[in-house]
Amino acid sequence: MTTLPIVQTGAAVLRGHAQNVPPEKIATPEFRELVQKMIATMREAPGVGLAAPQVGVPWRLIVLEDRPELIANLNDLEKREREREAFPVRVLVNPVLEPVGEERVMFFEGCLSVKGYMGLVERAREVKVTGLDEHGAPQTWQVRGWPARILQHEVDHIDGTLYIDRMKTRSFTTQEQGKALYGGKPIAEIRSLLGL
Repeated sequence: MTTLPIVQTGAAVLRGHAQNVPPEKIATPEFRELVQKMIATMREAPGVGLAAPQVGVPWRLIVLEDRPELIANLNDLEKREREREAFPVRVLVNPVLEPVGEERVMFFEGCLSVKGYMGLVERAREVKVTGLDEHGAPQTWQVRGWPARILQHEVDHIDGTLYIDRMKTRSFTTQEQGKALYGGKPIAEIRSLLGL
């Protein structure tokens, strides 16, 4: 499957409010091909989510997947703290996201459209998303932990927001430097080191 170029920060499509996918488009071969190319692009990057604006398409469409091999390099503490477990591909068309409860958590995030960097972002621990699947069928997904973070990050993309707009700016670092300094450490220790 052919992959698509990933748009980088500074591109106007990443700052616009994406439009709903018209229902009549969902059954078309072009839409199915876009979904498959987005999944292939996400996997090749590799990433755990991708929004249509990141490939230059201003639609409210996201794909997500967290594979075991992407989690394998985390220690048990990191997996527990992040509530990170593998999940299969999910496609969400015209998603609407709402937080569940008041609890918020902070972890590092990176982005395929801000390549090579990461920063600490506070997000809702649990969310519920409604929308359509790739066939146009209604779906609801309520999740917590890392899948909730991925959903919030990708829905931000279709609203024209990047994680750098939400991050604690003093935590902004290259991925290489961040992994060297903070890899394997509990989030409380990281926050203390950064004075957050």
